[in-house]
Amino acid sequence: MTGTAPVPFTADDYKDRMDRAARQAADAGLAGLLVAPGPDLVWLTGYAPPAVTERLTLLVLAAGREPVLVVPTLEAPDAEKATGAPALALRDWTDGKDPYALTAALLDDRGRFGVSDNAWALHLLGLQQALPGTSYVSLTDALPMLRAVKDAAELERLAAAGAAADAAFEEIRNVRFSGRPESEVAADLAALLRRFGHSQVDFTIVASGPNGANPHHEAGDRRIGRGDMVVLDFGGLKDGYGSDTSRTVHVGEPTEEERRVHDLVREAQEAGFRAVRPGAACQDVDRAARAVIADAGYGEYFVHRTGHGIGVTTHEPPYMIEGEERPLVPGMCFSVEPGVYLPGRFGVRIEDIVTVTEDGGRRLNDTERGMVIVD
Repeated sequence: MTGTAPVPFTADDYKDRMDRAARQAADAGLAGLLVAPGPDLVWLTGYAPPAVTERLTLLVLAAGREPVLVVPTLEAPDAEKATGAPALALRDWTDGKDPYALTAALLDDRGRFGVSDNAWALHLLGLQQALPGTSYVSLTDALPMLRAVKDAAELERLAAAGAAADAAFEEIRNVRFSGRPESEVAADLAALLRRFGHSQVDFTIVASGPNGANPHHEAGDRRIGRGDMVVLDFGGLKDGYGSDTSRTVHVGEPTEEERRVHDLVREAQEAGFRAVRPGAACQDVDRAARAVIADAGYGEYFVHRTGHGIGVTTHEPPYMIEGEERPLVPGMCFSVEPGVYLPGRFGVRIEDIVTVTEDGGRRLNDTERGMVIVD
């Protein structure tokens, strides 16, 4: 079961994205943007090179100029097939030629450029050598909100990815946990995500008993036992957009304290969700969730931010954290995932992806948030 195929993005969609990115770069005082293979290039053009190699591939965007994609000649046929290709010009280079000289001719030799975060140092240093008067800033620093506000088609894909992750949870809660290694349950989760349409699984955290006190525990050989609390955190990409959800289950009947902590985290997660509305600051979501946990005396055990953005990657801006004063805008999507982690004992995390609406927020995950008992 994978659901219906999403509405495809068009060349016009990619043109609009490139135009918007170029305008935002100009508004930020940049001469343009340089985008290497990775999530930004896929989002802007629909093009993902068949392999990321030492050969330079770079999208050059500048306001008032036609977008240009510099590609190795041997990969130009693939680039020409990208959905966004009609909205840009291709400049190819052959082995033995200098791709930096080709690219330098497209750039302001005194300009300051935003560069995608995953650009290779090899290529950036090559450009600096060709144009010593240029300077560079990471795209996350220069335009952190570039991909933050999703359009209707993107929201549809994120909702579908969330529903697929929910379907995986509904299945995994019925498997046997007791007596099995965490790694086996993690493999079950990964298989379920793929069964429900994910093309890429980014993480399947299965953290049992004391391992649950490590928020980013790697599922290992520890055998899950009766009486264990188990944190499940899993997600990946479906049709190019991310899922990420967490639920905490218990093997057999929990203790009174375990129920109390679980209920506390559920209350904090609800408070964070209720804080979502247009115009609120990102930090307001963090403050709302954190206050519930702190007021109950567990503040020192909530050791991470309340949330992160999600889109063509499973972690991206905006971040729900103290000090982030950017306002929430309809179309933003991010996690709300408070947790309590008691060293050497257990942990609890509950996470939904939430999108900002015109008058509040909408959850993209809707599985049981109360205590789920598993075998």
